[in-house]
Amino acid sequence: MPDISLTMIALLCLAALAAGWIDAVVGGGGLLLLPVLLLGLPANTPAAHALGTNKAVAIVGTTGAAVTYVGKAPVDVRTAVRIGLAALAGSSAGAFFAAGMSTDVLKPVIMVVLLGVAAFVILRPAFGTAPATGPVSRRRILAAIGLAGLGIGFYDGLIGPGTGTFLVLALTAVLHLDLVTASATAKIVNCCTNAGALATFAWQGAVLWQLAALMAVFNLAGGTLGAHTALKKGSGFVRVVLLTVVFALVANLAYEQWLA
Repeated sequence: MPDISLTMIALLCLAALAAGWIDAVVGGGGLLLLPVLLLGLPANTPAAHALGTNKAVAIVGTTGAAVTYVGKAPVDVRTAVRIGLAALAGSSAGAFFAAGMSTDVLKPVIMVVLLGVAAFVILRPAFGTAPATGPVSRRRILAAIGLAGLGIGFYDGLIGPGTGTFLVLALTAVLHLDLVTASATAKIVNCCTNAGALATFAWQGAVLWQLAALMAVFNLAGGTLGAHTALKKGSGFVRVVLLTVVFALVANLAYEQWLA
């Protein structure tokens, strides 16, 4: 366990709970959890340790959400697993490049990505409000494997935050899923990306296991609750949560970057 106060440990656990809920509803729980880890860990902690610990926490909540979704949402598990295997390879590759990345690089990159997500969702108000009609073509499945699997998987291993959100957006756009089904599918894919990246970080010794185990309990509770909430409330609710989370985190990161 790193040398941090009990108060900070409690805040990290609460952040893990909230991140689990957010991640299950719309993805992107890491956009909350990683900045909190970067701020809460001792100043001399390498950025790779924050990234690795984030993965160890997130994989537990993501798995809990995936299990909840699969039992109640119309998920094509076979397609999700195929995309997930590509994502595992992509995230493993991305994690190899993450070891030398500094915290100063992470924050502005996350902020730019968030603004892009917000702009896309605002400009497409009907995005993800209706389910697909008819079977998905082979071309669309291959495109999803390339974009949501290899591409976003690589990003997940390299940086991580927002992966679930990007997966939801990509799966909705490419496979024409509604937001709830896309969130359910994204959880299965995200389990694979987390596993690939976590394996790499663990091999590099960049995971704070004791802290991660404690936070993972809270992340699992949040993830399971979030999946139940999304299933109950529907796609309109998911869209509102997505925009709320994105703007809140952009404001927070902007304050940290230029005003704090």
